[in-house]
Amino acid sequence: MELDLVTSPPPVEETLAARRARRQAILAKYAGIASSSTGPTPSPGPSSAVEPPPVTPDVSNFPSQNQSVVGTPGPVESVHAESAAPKRDTASASPTPGLFSLAKGGDEEEVQAKAQQENGAGEQISAADYDPSLDRREDEQKRVWGGKEEPVDVEMVEEEEEEEEDVDDMFAVATTEKKKVKKVKRVVKQAAPAIITATLDTAADPEGYYQVILGEQLDGGRYQVFSSLGKGMFANVVRARVLQGDANEVGKEVAIKIVRCQESMYKAGLKEAQILMKIKQADPDDKKHIVRLERTFEHRGHLCLVFESMSMNLREVVKRFGKDVGLNIRAVRAYAHQLFLALSLLRKCNIMHADIKPDNILVNEQKTLLKLCDLGSASDASENDITPYLVSRFYRAPEIIMGHPYDPAIDIWSIGCTLYELYTGKILFPGRSNNQMLLHMMEVKGRFNTKMIKRAKFGDMYFDELGAFLSVEQDRVTGSDVVKKVHVTKPSRDLRQRLMPPHSVKLKDEESKLLMSFIDLLDKCLALDPSKRITPKEALVHPFIRG
Repeated sequence: MELDLVTSPPPVEETLAARRARRQAILAKYAGIASSSTGPTPSPGPSSAVEPPPVTPDVSNFPSQNQSVVGTPGPVESVHAESAAPKRDTASASPTPGLFSLAKGGDEEEVQAKAQQENGAGEQISAADYDPSLDRREDEQKRVWGGKEEPVDVEMVEEEEEEEEDVDDMFAVATTEKKKVKKVKRVVKQAAPAIITATLDTAADPEGYYQVILGEQLDGGRYQVFSSLGKGMFANVVRARVLQGDANEVGKEVAIKIVRCQESMYKAGLKEAQILMKIKQADPDDKKHIVRLERTFEHRGHLCLVFESMSMNLREVVKRFGKDVGLNIRAVRAYAHQLFLALSLLRKCNIMHADIKPDNILVNEQKTLLKLCDLGSASDASENDITPYLVSRFYRAPEIIMGHPYDPAIDIWSIGCTLYELYTGKILFPGRSNNQMLLHMMEVKGRFNTKMIKRAKFGDMYFDELGAFLSVEQDRVTGSDVVKKVHVTKPSRDLRQRLMPPHSVKLKDEESKLLMSFIDLLDKCLALDPSKRITPKEALVHPFIRG
């Protein structure tokens, strides 16, 4: 008996390994070194994207925005964007660009590699390998004990030379008989207050996170946990299956956010739920790309929020399909459109997200539809208490760092940083401190205007009376922090220099126009003065989005 066996497609790992080998060869070529890669080298041309299976015109074959979508991502790198939303004529409609590829083509990768080498952008940090939870943990401690204090890591203070119990400065000058005023550098590290509140019925670890048990049933047997999705600063998230409920609900998969067992975080979780319900009421048709909260309940002392289930976040997408080189510009355009739709709804509801980054943007299994998630830091636009640690550092707007009054424009800045990462695979402003973040911003956008510096609460911590920037740098010999005055007049490496290929590389007219419009949109998102930043409404009709 003879059997006709269908040839299996190559494993995803082999496909991705081949693409990585080609990237290394491209980078090596323009770095002037020989490639040491021993992996298979694909033929020139478009990247080895595996087309999705044929689809019928019936849109019911695609998950709608109201359905929970979950699953392990497959080797699909070119995706149909029609499934993201039905066609509409208004500027608020989701994009329908037909077919876009997540991975860049071979020519596009080569152009970017050469641009990075010639423009000196090769030292940027990879967006795929960055773990923002480490920075958020550090900032959480600062916020607990010092959120309203001076934001610089190294503090220049005047004090009398005398013995102090709390200060141990190895660089301090020896005490003389006559007391005199001196300037010393001091890093203030106070012990953060305890953040865990014990309860009578809890299963929390020492940090207050719920200790997940696979197979455990939650909410009286309504849900059964089958995997853990990890944890953030305020909660851990599990994936569960519905066991009880309506007939159309049973068997559905959901994501459950289990808030840490601590009083202030419990209150923050309730606030997040209230904001999400407000957004849900303002978007009954689920067209504005913000994750849907289904319900809440309590389990063993922990507040639990039940969400629709999605596939992966955008950092994982970049790591999988565009590590170190970023995504195809048409994929970036489709994602940008959906992000600005989400922001337009937040603006309508007078809400600031205050933590937009690739990690907080989820996509469905087909990678066509995204949802903005994690509104744990969100607040009403009128609640803008000055704190230098709001938003994850690499996506933190300059007005937050400087203590300048802020508004929803902080989210526009974060989206600008995020879009840059999606296209390049690199982090735009990788500052190790708030001080260094401001310096990186001025390298790209030039100096801050005097009016903004004077209005900022912490302006004199970063600029002297003549407008020079007080840059905190590490001494190469001693390793200690020193303050140097830096005079910034104009950008030393702006967005156009970073993103446009050198004159030796010629782009097609269509590609060149698309890239130029993308740079213009980023430039408007990253205006140092928040009052001059583009609004969501303006972004939705920008040439990069609308064509």
